Amino acid sequence: MSSCCGTTAQQHIDKAQRTLLWTVLVLNGVMFFVEFIAGWLAESSGLIADSLDMLADTLVYAVSLYAVGKAIKYKANAAILNGTLQTVLALVVLADVLQRLIFGSQPNANMMLWVALLALAVNIACFALLYSSRNGDINIRASWICSRNDMIMNGGVILSALLVAKLNMAWPDLVIATVIALIVLRSAIRIIRDARAVKTGEKTDISGCCG
Repeated sequence: MSSCCGTTAQQHIDKAQRTLLWTVLVLNGVMFFVEFIAGWLAESSGLIADSLDMLADTLVYAVSLYAVGKAIKYKANAAILNGTLQTVLALVVLADVLQRLIFGSQPNANMMLWVALLALAVNIACFALLYSSRNGDINIRASWICSRNDMIMNGGVILSALLVAKLNMAWPDLVIATVIALIVLRSAIRIIRDARAVKTGEKTDISGCCG
């Protein structure tokens, strides 16, 4: 009887985790498309890089969702794919920064500001949703830490938008884009390294998305 009750309780916990992760996954996934398109139209590498961060979070949430109730090896395999995609996307953003540095760009500071504020609102919502579960499952805690750190990145994009407007120069946008891309790249490399360590038995879990 106790075993049955324990199984039922775990099923309820798994269901609650899936619902929570699906919610934050959808929020970040939608915001990725919004921010990427806005970044492209606004000629803003900063917004494109921040959209990459949204996508990175979406992938991490997807891995966490896939891992709920499954053995760690499944999470490790998914995490390697996750980290590889993040690495490629971070390099694409750095290439975008380089080409804008060479050929020039004129970021739309107004669009940058409003879209970055929207992204901040989404991350605040995710942070609030994950807050009550931050001390529970390690995947949920990693997701909460990601949302917390993402708000700092959003603040960086907002600051860069204000500087672009004030200075009428593109370099603040390029600087924040480079910083975000390097942060995502560092996290991606760590995820791949940890996942491989899990597969070889050197570690028992994979770090979150935030390095």
